[in-house]
Amino acid sequence: MENPLLRLAGHAAGWRGRPIEAGVEAHARRALLDWFASLLPGCTQPPATLLAEALAAEGAAGRAVSYVDGTMVPLRHAALVNGTAGHLVEFDDIYRDAGYHPACPTIPAALAAAQVHRASMAELLRAIIAGYEVGCRIGMAVQPSHYRYWHTTATVGTFGAAAAVSVLLGLDEERTAHALATAATMAAGLQGAIQGEGMSKPLHAGHAAEAGALAAMAAARGMTGTLEVLHAPTGFAAATSESTGRWEAALEGLGGPPAITRITFKNHGCCGHIFPALDAVQALRDEHGFGPGDVAAVRVAGYTQTKTLCDRPDPRTVADARFSVQYCVSALLHLGGVRLAAFAPESMADPAIRADMAKVTVAIDPDMADAYPRRRSARVAVTLRDGTVLERYQPTRKGDPDAPLSDAELTAKFRELAGPAIGDAAAARLERALLQGDALPGPVPLATGGLPERRAG
Repeated sequence: MENPLLRLAGHAAGWRGRPIEAGVEAHARRALLDWFASLLPGCTQPPATLLAEALAAEGAAGRAVSYVDGTMVPLRHAALVNGTAGHLVEFDDIYRDAGYHPACPTIPAALAAAQVHRASMAELLRAIIAGYEVGCRIGMAVQPSHYRYWHTTATVGTFGAAAAVSVLLGLDEERTAHALATAATMAAGLQGAIQGEGMSKPLHAGHAAEAGALAAMAAARGMTGTLEVLHAPTGFAAATSESTGRWEAALEGLGGPPAITRITFKNHGCCGHIFPALDAVQALRDEHGFGPGDVAAVRVAGYTQTKTLCDRPDPRTVADARFSVQYCVSALLHLGGVRLAAFAPESMADPAIRADMAKVTVAIDPDMADAYPRRRSARVAVTLRDGTVLERYQPTRKGDPDAPLSDAELTAKFRELAGPAIGDAAAARLERALLQGDALPGPVPLATGGLPERRAG
């Protein structure tokens, strides 16, 4: 078998000077805009604020922006803090076929490297495209079994960050291969760490961004890795999935339309495994006009992760609630959507939302489980108090490549999330810079100013 690491390294290195087709550039700019939409509200919350405080004590200065506190810091510092903040409010993008959030590890590492090395916007976009391609394809090779014990964004994200930073550092194919090989042995992040009430999940993205950046920086100085580490009998795929990797399928089409053209942009502020159920409930409510007081029961049947990861009938923290089908469905019924307001303290404590969570049950549909990860679907039955049963099969999610957010919907999402964080005028300027500008984005002061207050949960 051809060495998959060398194939991916050669492809990534080729993006250093490759022209970007206009359509691909538009997709890359959409990804960058969407990452900032997810990043900025996350900058006001722990663990991002806690990491910024901890690292500030070291007093290291640099040329990369920590968007959490507005300071100029070293590359790895920025990748860690911004990567964590970008995964915090659960609005970051998804590559469906890999069960992976590519933006939150790839973009903060790439942007920090671009700022440090004074790259252009075009160079940043090429690095992001390469990072998405490498991470998404490695994710495809190890899924779906990888997700049983490993958090894909934490593991595969390390490769995406390493590839992106390698492009910005100008590494050739050989050095890029060693960067990816070193990234493999630093890739980590457990499912068990994201299913409790702790703060580990967003840290996974930050760690992947930092570790990938370090792997590329070390490779640039001559550090070597084991180039068979992806597909070897004791390598990354064998250790984290049920085989040595589905590499033929994962590498199919490499060099064609890149993965960044097939990204899911989130339309709800919670775990993507809940989206099909929310879309179904929302469609039934819009069609039949019922309110929360009319609902006697909601039955959700979905794929395995909808049950095993998101069947949380009594969430106590914001992080837990974002992974609770029961909370998110109830919040949708009462608030009209699952946006940032759904996880505000007053919503979390709302007795009506809490009471109606008991109406929601979750089960696994075997056919939907077999179709994962390429299809994310749900079947929902809403029983009204008068005995009427309303049913809907939701074959995909709003925001998936086959039901994409339009440019107008994506910019509306950006304004909704970025405006309160940095002010509407600053958000408008940043939007123009990300979608049309040739220069890198720089510091964006938070509307609150300085290091935000800590928030509980």
